[in-house]
Amino acid sequence: MNGFARHIAACNNLPSPAGLVPFRIGAEQVGWLEPDLARWLAFHPRDFHFDGQGVALPARLRGAAAREAVLADAARGLARDGYLRLRGEPFDVRATPEGPVLARLDRGAIPAFGILAQGVHLNGLVRRPEGPGGGLHLWLGKRSATKAVAPGQWDNIVAGGTPAGLDAMATLVKEAEEEAGLPRDLALRARPVSRISYIMKQEHGLRRDILHAFDLELPEDFRPAPHDDEVEHFELWPARRVLEAVRDTDDFKFNVNLVLIDLFLREGLIDPRGEEGRRLAAGLRAGD
Repeated sequence: MNGFARHIAACNNLPSPAGLVPFRIGAEQVGWLEPDLARWLAFHPRDFHFDGQGVALPARLRGAAAREAVLADAARGLARDGYLRLRGEPFDVRATPEGPVLARLDRGAIPAFGILAQGVHLNGLVRRPEGPGGGLHLWLGKRSATKAVAPGQWDNIVAGGTPAGLDAMATLVKEAEEEAGLPRDLALRARPVSRISYIMKQEHGLRRDILHAFDLELPEDFRPAPHDDEVEHFELWPARRVLEAVRDTDDFKFNVNLVLIDLFLREGLIDPRGEEGRRLAAGLRAGD
């Protein structure tokens, strides 16, 4: 398996959901549970009902607020017992990416329940005249060494999960200001270019992620600056250096590799019409 494909395989490491327990809200399946977590829920029969199709919230919970209260109580108990770590940020719970919001749940509990999550990634592009030192360049952020996920690795100039109540563009604008000092009027020029999906089994559950990728052409004199404690510093790299780092190293956060592979395909740095390019493009939508 070549250097690019291994990153896609790492983010799609669940050959099948066999052995996982479906989790439903009403008639809609919204997640997948590890057997150990399902057993924990079985000790709360008033709030979680088991049947031949898996586990469901009880029908008496008619509205999103009632469902949220039950899920929040369960998440606190699961955190207390070591199944997850609460993040203090609610995410919307949906059965499909465009479906209605059925409840909200703390971000830290989303993988434990195997619930679909969405996020945004921004490619900050600088295009210089061709020649020595020219061509396409990308702004990259060095993640803080204290981050819980991928500490010290490289990231897009802006990236973040989509919190409850926001869409992709609103999330991008919020994260752009918080992470890189990108003003709102500049962030709003970003173009949505791709939707990447994967299903990744991790120690504390299942990441079923959809990444909304954006491109933003940045002026030569723009300099991003960290505005929170999530990024140590930013660097501007030639696209060829980024490609070689993705291909040959594990220096980038796992899902950032996918966003960058998508960019390489769109920019022709990897031939999108070749056999490798077609395989990579299909792999970037493996979670659909």
